[in-house]
Amino acid sequence: MSTLLSWLIAGIKLLVQMIVVTWTTLAIYFSNLPWPALRLGLAVTFVAFAIWAFWLSRQRHMPTVAIALVLGIVAWWLTIVPSGDRNWRPEVAVMPRAFIEGDHVRITGVRNFDYRSRNDFTAHYEEREVGLSHLTGLDFFVSYWSEGPVAHTFVSFVFDNAAPLSISIETRPEVGRGFEPIASMFKQFELIYVVGEERDLVGVRAIHRRETVYLYQLNASLADARRLLLIYLARINELADRPEFYNLLTNSCTINIIRYANAAGRQGRFDIRHLFNGLIDSYLYYSGRVDTMLPFDELRRRSLINEDAQAADSVPEPEFSHRIRASLPTITRE
Repeated sequence: MSTLLSWLIAGIKLLVQMIVVTWTTLAIYFSNLPWPALRLGLAVTFVAFAIWAFWLSRQRHMPTVAIALVLGIVAWWLTIVPSGDRNWRPEVAVMPRAFIEGDHVRITGVRNFDYRSRNDFTAHYEEREVGLSHLTGLDFFVSYWSEGPVAHTFVSFVFDNAAPLSISIETRPEVGRGFEPIASMFKQFELIYVVGEERDLVGVRAIHRRETVYLYQLNASLADARRLLLIYLARINELADRPEFYNLLTNSCTINIIRYANAAGRQGRFDIRHLFNGLIDSYLYYSGRVDTMLPFDELRRRSLINEDAQAADSVPEPEFSHRIRASLPTITRE
């Protein structure tokens, strides 16, 4: 037993050391130093030193030196703060803001681009006004770059007197950069809540980026949907005042949607499908948050909206939103 325990402790120690070295190497490479060659050189130098200090050196004090170096790098990494002033890509150049007066909500910085192709568009931001008392539903989108366990999720708030309002939690990349999963965990991207028309936020994904997009109508109560919208609007204003970093594991689309749904009244525990969000529609189905009258595979088939979105490419709102919902199974809202 003592030998087995010794091996177990040694294995845990090795695993922790490997995690620490890997994280610190990536933190150096994805740091705020301006020159990629310098960041790469420092990262390679660190990993070489760490391997020698932890596992090759016979000097007993070298692991302590390596740990001290790691702590210094962590302290440096903690000083890296988010910014609201960078050379942003036009799709995320304008940070939205919400003004709430009783039932009336006015939102600035609402995206409504005209797309000719994925990267050829006319940028257009506008204002939207909605009434909380006219909110009638909440819809959930799952968009896949390729079918698998990872996707992008976002929501639309549906009104009885206006076009739906989409809100998508995304990275805010600078010009020349796109979404980078590993980099997004190391303070490389700020966070933005893109507020826009569905013909923009849904259309660009379903038509021009050729992503596979599913639309599910949630059976959330109107009270919960209104609370959720107010939470979103509060977060939008917080980000406009104080930038935050996006983080794939802790501050991303589905994680935040679940977090805000909890605050708005959702009851339920953490599910691994919150992280592997390409499976989130099965979670919604088996937790009873979407229509369960149909078998899941049939519901999923009927929730695919790419063909309807492509057919509605040239129509304005609110007709675009009507058409992408035309083939959806009917649902009774609470």
